[in-house]
Amino acid sequence: MTNETWGHVRGELLKRLGKNNFVTWIEPLRFAELRDGVARFTVPTNFFGNWVERNFSDQIRQQLISAGASVDRLEFTVEAARPAVQANAAATAPEGQPASAAAAAAETPRAARPAHPAADDSELRSAPLDSRFTFDTFVVGKPNELAHAAARRVAEGGPVSFNPLFLYGGVGLGKTHLMHAIAHELQSRRPELRVLYLSAEQFMYRFIQALREKQIMDFKEMFRSVDVLMVDDVQFIAGKDSTQEEFFHTFNALVDQNKQIVISADRAPGEIKDLEERIKSRLQCGLIVDLHPTDYELRLGILQNKAEFYHNQYKGLTLAPGVLEFLAHRITTNVRVLEGALTRLFAFASLVGREITLDLAQDCLADILRASDRKITIEEIQRKVAEHYNIRLSDMIGPKRARNFARPRQIAMYLAKKLTPRSLPEIGRRFGGRDHTTIMHGVRKIEELMSTDSQLAEDLQLLRRLLEA
Repeated sequence: MTNETWGHVRGELLKRLGKNNFVTWIEPLRFAELRDGVARFTVPTNFFGNWVERNFSDQIRQQLISAGASVDRLEFTVEAARPAVQANAAATAPEGQPASAAAAAAETPRAARPAHPAADDSELRSAPLDSRFTFDTFVVGKPNELAHAAARRVAEGGPVSFNPLFLYGGVGLGKTHLMHAIAHELQSRRPELRVLYLSAEQFMYRFIQALREKQIMDFKEMFRSVDVLMVDDVQFIAGKDSTQEEFFHTFNALVDQNKQIVISADRAPGEIKDLEERIKSRLQCGLIVDLHPTDYELRLGILQNKAEFYHNQYKGLTLAPGVLEFLAHRITTNVRVLEGALTRLFAFASLVGREITLDLAQDCLADILRASDRKITIEEIQRKVAEHYNIRLSDMIGPKRARNFARPRQIAMYLAKKLTPRSLPEIGRRFGGRDHTTIMHGVRKIEELMSTDSQLAEDLQLLRRLLEA
């Protein structure tokens, strides 16, 4: 295989992966050789090579084979023959410019170099962004309108007005969609900004890699040089002491420089178990926005938006009236399940050549519909409440009347009455054989406290969300 072939393959990858992914992950690859079915490339860092291998090796290999190369697998190695700066400069030197000149330019101190997007620095690379996740494709409804508005404000790239922006909510409610949308919009509006988007797991991976390779100062400099830091699913660093320590110092350094931070998680900062109190405190000093579970109108809007896309993709398919309304009513778990159901329905109808009717939807999506009909049990409620208040299940059901047991017990009784079809006597039997009047008293007590005790109201909202997820 020649460099000319690799140049052709690069052109195909640009078309298929999009400019952002190409510039970030493909352009820095340097073709070394093809021998015994192994295509070898040099990469700037081990992290970079591992990421490309996990996420893009199949596409690269497929395009190499399409170009006539006999490739069984790919290998990525860090170029070590020359100093890293000079090696990178020589590999990227413009045509007609000596490598030594490019290396000299690369050795110019960071402060003397012009501002440039994230692709300027071989280490400063965001995780790939999904081209589908933009503000244009985000369906706005009452449960997510505040989160959408806050994300829009950050994406304008103006002066920092709230820092950090903390988005939280259950699975499939749109947190990651909004994070990607912010990054896309910032790259479009303010290409000079250094925007770094990654998951908390990737932050931890880079930190461990830097420790292993004794490059911790490079790691610190890289993360403190960004203009916008976006970390998805921050709950995954809870309990990881060293990673939390570094995240805390990175957070402080960026806030001190008035740089924007955007964080997402599956729950509010104060509810993330094993997250250090000082990090919780820092996260709570910005704007915290909850993405609520979807309502019927929002689910229907999402389905209509998705169905319009599929109508263009599957020409000739007819969608009978009432199907989208049926799905919006029956599938209430999360948006991913909802969209996945519609994807399956259109694909199935296309394969069998039938109109998408209510009967077809019920047959094709029987398993999803059954799962969506899952009933909440009293035992599940008791277990969740006991976990939330950190008490033993036996103490909740048992006879102890201490307040730290009695209040969670009453909350569990209230939720059992509201979320299950069980009668008061049956609920009483599940709570250690208590009389139905005791259950009635517990339910009334919680209903009275809800209007005056804001913490109790928040606890109930969280528990309901966890049980209904």
